[in-house]
Amino acid sequence: MTGVTEHRTPHEGPRPGRRSAGAERQAATPDPRAAPPARGHHPVPGAGGPARPAGGYGPDAGPAAAGHPAHSGPSGHGGLTGHGGLTGHGGLAGDGCLTGDGVPARPAAAPQPAAAPAGAPPAFPAPSPGPTAHDGHRASAEAADQARFAQSDRLRYLDMATRRIARGLDLDETLQGLCRASVPAFADAVLCYLRDPLPVGDERTNAPVVLRLRRTDRIPEEPDTDGSRLPLLAPTADPPGATEPVRLVTDGPLASLLLCGRPVFGGDGSPDSEALAELLGNVPAGLPGMLPPGRRVIVAPLRGRRRVVGAVLLIRRADRPPFTEDDLLVASQLATHTALGVDKAVLYGREAYIADALQRAMLPSSLPRSTGVRLASRYLPAAETARVGGDWYDAIPLPGNRVALVVGDVMGHSMTSAAIMGQLRTTVQTLAGLDLPPEEVLHHLDEQAQRLGSDHIATCVYGVYDPVSHRLVMANAGHPPPVFLHPDGRAETLRLPPGAPIGVGGVPFESVEVPAPPGATLLLYTDGLVESRTRDVWSGVERLRERLRTAAETTRPPQLEPLCDCVLDMLGPEDRDDDIALLAARFDGIPPRDVAYWFLEPQAQTPGRARRLVRRVLQRWELDSLSESTELLVSEVVTNAVRYATRPITLRLLRTEVLRCEVGDDAPTLPRMRHAAAGDEGGRGLFMVNRLARRWGATRLSTGKVVWFEQTLPAKRPDPS
Repeated sequence: MTGVTEHRTPHEGPRPGRRSAGAERQAATPDPRAAPPARGHHPVPGAGGPARPAGGYGPDAGPAAAGHPAHSGPSGHGGLTGHGGLTGHGGLAGDGCLTGDGVPARPAAAPQPAAAPAGAPPAFPAPSPGPTAHDGHRASAEAADQARFAQSDRLRYLDMATRRIARGLDLDETLQGLCRASVPAFADAVLCYLRDPLPVGDERTNAPVVLRLRRTDRIPEEPDTDGSRLPLLAPTADPPGATEPVRLVTDGPLASLLLCGRPVFGGDGSPDSEALAELLGNVPAGLPGMLPPGRRVIVAPLRGRRRVVGAVLLIRRADRPPFTEDDLLVASQLATHTALGVDKAVLYGREAYIADALQRAMLPSSLPRSTGVRLASRYLPAAETARVGGDWYDAIPLPGNRVALVVGDVMGHSMTSAAIMGQLRTTVQTLAGLDLPPEEVLHHLDEQAQRLGSDHIATCVYGVYDPVSHRLVMANAGHPPPVFLHPDGRAETLRLPPGAPIGVGGVPFESVEVPAPPGATLLLYTDGLVESRTRDVWSGVERLRERLRTAAETTRPPQLEPLCDCVLDMLGPEDRDDDIALLAARFDGIPPRDVAYWFLEPQAQTPGRARRLVRRVLQRWELDSLSESTELLVSEVVTNAVRYATRPITLRLLRTEVLRCEVGDDAPTLPRMRHAAAGDEGGRGLFMVNRLARRWGATRLSTGKVVWFEQTLPAKRPDPS
């Protein structure tokens, strides 16, 4: 192939607009000694390529390019590294995408022509030609390329920022997403103001609108290359007045700006500088350590689905290019997604509050104070996103100072599970009031669960403790076995007949009676305490038993409240797969010396005999001051029992914190106070009991009823010694 050679004198430079073939080949071949292009940068064909506009969307657009690290504001969060940050996996790498550090890719500089070889005659520059039509077309193309690159950067940045904001579920996560997406890629500082309190749903209030600073983020004050500092905001405090609540004036400039709903410039000389001054408390722009001058402040209203919920301030340093009109569109998108996220967070918070309130309402607000037994309980939801569940516990006082202990678990974590749990708990309370044995309680509970629906399955363990006989009777319906801590520190798993879960139907239940000496502890729990994805039930039960044994070695017997905390401390983050209900009972019992018990035949002489028996016992207990009133009350109650009973009646006296008297018979009809007529001979006994007794009541049993009353013990006299 024959080339065309252009001749010229040694002092003649290259002709305008022409390049030699060697020079073109040399320019097209990259220099192997040159550094490789940055990852994510795009080499653009052509000599030089279009220049990128200054002040783009990325950390290199502001002071962060000079090595200033990202810094969080008073909220304690911020920064660009870490999970979900600009430098995390939120960025995209590759052609036409964000680089790994979240910076929009920029075209690499075009390769420069190679230097003239050594010994070649010096080339004199040709005279610069005047502007031509070709130069105008090239300038227009470069301007179009710059606009296209800027638009691409904005779209990439908005995609990253909106995804980060929408990732938040609660209020803090949403505002944190806005701050991390804004600083330093779009601004050098951000201040988030929200209404206090935030409106929920469709509720309307006539209270004045108050804005309060909820979160800030900024680049820290660092020395620049000249050794000076870049004025923006005080390094340790927000602008004066920024943390004070802002009460909006109905027809003021700030209220008008928020109702407008569009972001505006808030620097000095702008029409909305008065609104900014009202928001920040009359902070003078341009003052060192305050706000920078010019269009370096944007005020963006946060307008949710129905109303304004706050405002956002976006601020740039004085050494960074000011905001443009296109930046107002970016700020509008950031504010819109943030406001929708705030609405979502408020609604989620309300739903979580309702769920938590429902769960707490279905559990006992406090445990009863029963004589001879001390109780403690704990309830932990599975997670913040599953606040409702079917676990419950309860302690129900029974006649004779007995107490029923129950723990159950309805399958599922939903409002339906919580509702079924509430119905089953109410059923257990009703059945316990009938004084049925544990196996009968579970049988009727199983029938009730089948009436509620065939798809509702639950487990339950039910027991009755008698402090007088020091016995514990229990029945199990598919529930994890209780753990019994003996007074000597031994921990034992009670092997109860497991039974079928509640709701299966057609399966009988069986009760087991075990001794419960004073100082023993019973622990009832749900499967969330012992079972997880990494551990089976029996391994967890053995771990719990060992935990109780270790706790008893330190203090014997261990205190109930610290014992419950000690049991829950064995759980790790991976063990919180299910909600947990825990009920601990310490059996103290009632000493035999404080109990008197008789069987009496239903005869006419029985009331007199009952008075004599009570008098002798009160003398032995040194309660002679109560003898007269107690004999009168016992006579009235025993007389009523003799009138309706067909079998021997029972009379029992208990000395605890009070003096309690119980009279039982086989008649199921409960006595009620009735107004006696003037000529009636009877009908006034219960009025006398109600007048003289501290408390009284009647309880229906499976074998009849028990009528009881209590009297306050006299104060003990101080020892003369």
